[in-house]
Amino acid sequence: MALAEERIVVPDHEALASVTALSPVGTPAGSGPRVGRRARPRWLRRYRATVFAGDLVVAALVGIAMVLTDAPGGTDQLWLGALVPLLWLGFAGARNAYDPNAFGSGSEEYRRVGSAGVLMVAAVSFVSYSLQLDLPRSFVVFAIPALTSAVMLSRYVQRKALHRARHAGRCLKRVVAVGREGAVLELVQQLNREQYAGMQVVGACVADPLAADRLTAAGIPVVGGLTDVATAVRRLDADTVAVTSASETAAVYLRRLTWQLEGSGVEVLVSPGLVEVAGPRLHIRPFVGLPLLAVEEPEFSGWRRLVKGTIDRTGAGLLVLVSAPVLLGIALAVRLSGPGPVLYRQQRVGHNGRLYTMFKFRSMVPDADARLAELQAANEGDGPLFKIRHDPRVTPVGRWLRRFSLDELPQLLNVLGGTMSLVGPRPPLPTEVERYDSSVRRRLLVRPGLTGLWQISGRSDLSWDESVRLDLRYVENWSLALDLLILWKTVAAVLRRRGAY
Repeated sequence: MALAEERIVVPDHEALASVTALSPVGTPAGSGPRVGRRARPRWLRRYRATVFAGDLVVAALVGIAMVLTDAPGGTDQLWLGALVPLLWLGFAGARNAYDPNAFGSGSEEYRRVGSAGVLMVAAVSFVSYSLQLDLPRSFVVFAIPALTSAVMLSRYVQRKALHRARHAGRCLKRVVAVGREGAVLELVQQLNREQYAGMQVVGACVADPLAADRLTAAGIPVVGGLTDVATAVRRLDADTVAVTSASETAAVYLRRLTWQLEGSGVEVLVSPGLVEVAGPRLHIRPFVGLPLLAVEEPEFSGWRRLVKGTIDRTGAGLLVLVSAPVLLGIALAVRLSGPGPVLYRQQRVGHNGRLYTMFKFRSMVPDADARLAELQAANEGDGPLFKIRHDPRVTPVGRWLRRFSLDELPQLLNVLGGTMSLVGPRPPLPTEVERYDSSVRRRLLVRPGLTGLWQISGRSDLSWDESVRLDLRYVENWSLALDLLILWKTVAAVLRRRGAY
């Protein structure tokens, strides 16, 4: 199952592929019950209008600034300034930047806004050169990129407002989930964890409706079998159908389902059935007239790794310099909090299974490791992890440091030394690695990170299986863009303090 990342945490919602109706031979496209055209939800129409108005205001302000700027552009400059709002709306519309399916989750909305800006720069430059317009180059080089950045900021503010509404139970898409009970249940749990996606499962159509006890126990109404989807969509007033990966959802079934929903405005999403593989590794390629889903090999070497290493060490060096007063203040507070060293050193397993010494500010009493055995009965973690929400070994200063993840700042020294990365899987203990199977050992193909998907998805609140799943997802789909997104989201995760203990 590859569902649900800022579409982050790398939303897996980007792994869902919209299905278009096909026209195979032998079955009429109108067979089966049909669903009437469904109007877009009122909240979605309002949000789209707000996005459109926000873009228009930003573009108008940039146009006014161009008109009022005292530059040797003459009449051509005035005309361009006056036309900026219309030009922006046209190019943004051409790049589908107002498509409701891109609102609220994932990076696709920002990508479309960015491509609209690039297209506008190219078009204005071409027209200006062809017609020999009297336009200062600064307007093309700075004004349009500034407009694009301002629109992205406006979209970001609007998205955050939408996310807050979704966390409050508003502005949700009504989803009918289709497939086997286990796959549907996994989808429901993942959508509940990532509420920003705004997808609420209001019913399920499963292979065996009479034996779907786990879905019923989870509060999900089982409204029929795999042939009852169109009826369920009408009855539940759903606007999305999510088809999970299962043998029952074969090509013929999907074709007939899309025929039944054709013209209804209901979005059909399908899991490609590739666990934890998404984003840039998936491509649609035509082969002998058939669209095939190509899966690229993950890259663990090459120029991108070199760039990542350069960014890691440069970023860590700058952060150490900027945060030097904070580091000294924390070191003094730890030293005055009681006996014991300022830095806690622990053996962790790094890239390709090599051991290294990880640094942290000491947040526990000096004999914390010796007292571990007596606390095993109170362990709240599953798998090989040991976790206690109110660990008696944590000092008062240490509890405050952990709340804001400040105890992990000395790991910047590990990043500088090349044993860690700014973004990567969680650094494992040797005792954990001893229990890894061959699939989990793939976590060791990249350097462990100061932050990662586990950090922005709940930290200590995550189960062992969930932590492993997120680490493997990062290893399989890592990219420089994903690293930047995780770093951006880490700030919010630290301030929220969820799972920090």
